[in-house]
Amino acid sequence: MKSRFFFPLVFVSLLGTALFTSGGEKRNVLFIAVDDLTCSLGCYGDLIAKTPHIDRLAASGVRFDRAYNQFPLCNPTRASLMTGLRPDQTRVYDLDRHFREELPNVVTLPQQFIKRGWFAARIGKIYHYDVPAAIGTDGLDDPPSWQKTINPKGRDKAEEDLIFNAEPHRKISGALSWLAAEGTDEEQTDGMSTTAAIDLMRQKKDEPFFLGVGFFRPHTPYVAPKKYFDLYPVNSMRLPYAPEDDRDDIPVAAFAHNCPVPNYNLKKPILLQALQAYYASVSFIDAQVGRLLDALDELGLTDKTIVVFWSDHGYHLGEHNGIWQKRTLFEQAARAPLIFRIPEASGKGQACRHVVEFVDIYPTVTEAAGFRVEEKLAGKSLLPLIENPLAPWDDQAVTQILRPADGRLPEPVMGCSIRTDRWRFTEWGEGKYGVELYDHSSDPMEFHNLAINPDEAAKKVMENLRVRLRKLASGKTPATPFHQERL
Repeated sequence: MKSRFFFPLVFVSLLGTALFTSGGEKRNVLFIAVDDLTCSLGCYGDLIAKTPHIDRLAASGVRFDRAYNQFPLCNPTRASLMTGLRPDQTRVYDLDRHFREELPNVVTLPQQFIKRGWFAARIGKIYHYDVPAAIGTDGLDDPPSWQKTINPKGRDKAEEDLIFNAEPHRKISGALSWLAAEGTDEEQTDGMSTTAAIDLMRQKKDEPFFLGVGFFRPHTPYVAPKKYFDLYPVNSMRLPYAPEDDRDDIPVAAFAHNCPVPNYNLKKPILLQALQAYYASVSFIDAQVGRLLDALDELGLTDKTIVVFWSDHGYHLGEHNGIWQKRTLFEQAARAPLIFRIPEASGKGQACRHVVEFVDIYPTVTEAAGFRVEEKLAGKSLLPLIENPLAPWDDQAVTQILRPADGRLPEPVMGCSIRTDRWRFTEWGEGKYGVELYDHSSDPMEFHNLAINPDEAAKKVMENLRVRLRKLASGKTPATPFHQERL
């Protein structure tokens, strides 16, 4: 066992930011990532979801109700989160590029812990994987980030031929596809990941660890043991409401190129089955989170472990008359679950309504572990909000997405969106391909685009938000286009 020194944990103020400082016991980090999970959780107010274990985590930590990812697509958002940099710094905009092509010497979040004596390991999907094709492999991993990696491959991979595909012309990775599986949780890839994580925690319980546990579900195909499907009878499922003319004031570029028509032209009974399968997968993952939390309790590690729970981005389940999956700048894709549980924090059991960003996760985890980093990061520590969710905060977050040239768009188009406490402002190709403005105080579902025939008040709001958006997204002066040369 490594020797440890115990000193009281205190907070000090440094440049207006709360900071954990401790020369004593190193805290473990359990870093839980869930793939394609929208805020379909009981603790986020979803009336359908049955998620008692994630709800339990939220009740013992701080739930961020308005946390926004930087890029609602798996590889770019994970590259941004793990480097603490924005997509225009990593220049990762698609599923194939590795961030080290642009930033070969960047120090990732787990590398910071390795440098300071923690053991760092990955189980499952933390960096990008093609799902389900790359299950059981390293995917698009980053070897310098880990001292150990484990890549389970379960029954879901072996039984892909049993998966129902509602869109046979698409691969199951991008189609509405699902399977109510036979067998146990532990036979599925994510169940195997949970077992491996618990085994590793048991092995390393006497030394500090940073353990990244990445679940593949509820990414398509939606696969979970049948008992989780039984929790959600199809006749109890409902598609989200939208006005019939909802799409009339939305720019063409706002709709993802892989979902150009409402609901993929699928019939309502199939869509309701897809909803059932998605929620079943969420409850399956919830059970795995419960196993991890129980293991912390059983091993006596709960009071020594920082738990971070996040999804790489949000997800659409039929909103705006038939949007599914991700790749949009609407609230459902830009917003995602984020929960911190820090043993010493006094804000436990509360919700934070401030607008925060996923680039804030990196500096928060390192400060919660007791150290600051030398590298310049794009975000800022959330510790002041974890201590006091009502503390003052600069509420703004930027999310962006790249549209390829296709039959709808003659050139690649970058969409960028800023979310503030009240507003969402989005421009496509710096306005060339459309602009959107939504007032969340009166229109939380973003049904009414105020950028169409705006009044003078809306024009002033857009002018202000446009400057803030371009400055925040790039770090450049507002007069300099921040992505034009990168297309």
